[in-house]
Amino acid sequence: MGNEHLKFMIEAQKEAEKSLSDGGIPIGSVLVKNDDIIGRGHNKRIQMGSSILHAEMDCLENAGRLKSTDYKDCVIYTTLSPCAMCSGAIILYNIPVVVMGENENFQGPEQYLTDSEVELINLDLDSCKDLLGNFIENNSELWDEDIGV
Repeated sequence: MGNEHLKFMIEAQKEAEKSLSDGGIPIGSVLVKNDDIIGRGHNKRIQMGSSILHAEMDCLENAGRLKSTDYKDCVIYTTLSPCAMCSGAIILYNIPVVVMGENENFQGPEQYLTDSEVELINLDLDSCKDLLGNFIENNSELWDEDIGV
């Protein structure tokens, strides 16, 4: 695994930990363009009473208004495989690469992403698996609500 990917995934994990410390679901994301983080976010569904503020959506919102061509030079890092909603946003904005921390606690529509020519890189990190796995074990009702079970 490249040090560059790990460096940015650590930043996404910081976002996940921030969500957890704020009473939310520990999933985090960062948007990177030309080796600079231009957006950060974490799951805020609980904290904001939101139906859509998954980590990737919050990250894209916090990146602000970008030109459509800017997204083509970005990589989005997320501690968990993106769900259908977040995958749709990634495809909509033509973000070419998704680096995920893990996909064991949840696997989104990864085939949909690859069919849309998005490169997926799974770092398969125990730190990401453990952070969310412990949350799910202790908060199954909140997790089921978040993921739509």
